[in-house]
Amino acid sequence: MAKDWLTDEQVEQEIERLKESPYVKLARKDARIKYKRRQALYNLRDLEKKGKALSRAGITMEILEKIDNDSEE
Repeated sequence: MAKDWLTDEQVEQEIERLKESPYVKLARKDARIKYKRRQALYNLRDLEKKGKALSRAGITMEILEKIDNDSEE
């Protein structure tokens, strides 16, 4: 039994059809949202790690606020 192969033209037509599919658009939107949420999670984890390192080094929020206030003057 021979497999049915798509011609190049049929492949291009199917790609164009799928690009316009509302289901593809829905799935892409879902993927974008999940990606953004994951990036936010990774960013917050990284910030927590940096904050712990600063805390272990003895740096406090008060010290950073003083440095920030001094730099504004």
